[in-house]
Amino acid sequence: MNFIDKFFEKKARNVAQLSNRRGFIKGIAASLVGASTIPLLPVARAADAPVLPQEAGDPSSCDYWRYCAIDGFLCDCCGGSYNTCPPGTEMSPITWIGTCRNPIDGRNYVISYNDCCGKTQCGTCLCQRDEGDRPLYRSDKSNDVNWCLGATSSVYHCSTAIVVGIAFDESSSK
Repeated sequence: MNFIDKFFEKKARNVAQLSNRRGFIKGIAASLVGASTIPLLPVARAADAPVLPQEAGDPSSCDYWRYCAIDGFLCDCCGGSYNTCPPGTEMSPITWIGTCRNPIDGRNYVISYNDCCGKTQCGTCLCQRDEGDRPLYRSDKSNDVNWCLGATSSVYHCSTAIVVGIAFDESSSK
């Protein structure tokens, strides 16, 4: 027992001689500040429930509510759906977005328009709807860009319309 006491006493004295109270308090404070920033880090919230609006209408028609800012061939007519690419194509990770009003619930939704790439143009159901479009001031903000440049193949096939979330309501901010 005497050996253990002497061992720990020696270790405690070494720590006391090599450090000071200010350094200890500084280390504790830095750890607390660092730990408090963890909730601020960007994290994919996969557990959040997806926003699923009520659907009505024909997804293979240009008048479908999700297509208010689309420019291209509808994947729904090309072997995919309004939110999935046809087999043999890949979804581009680079997108443009629009805000469309769902006629069923009257809410505005943020829609991500993803191009499907890897095959030649589909050639059916071409739609160009630019509701709320503003004059072009930067070409990279336009839906006329070939967004397949971010994919493995830059060959455009069709476009999807995926609901990302509910749009901010301007009337509630006033």
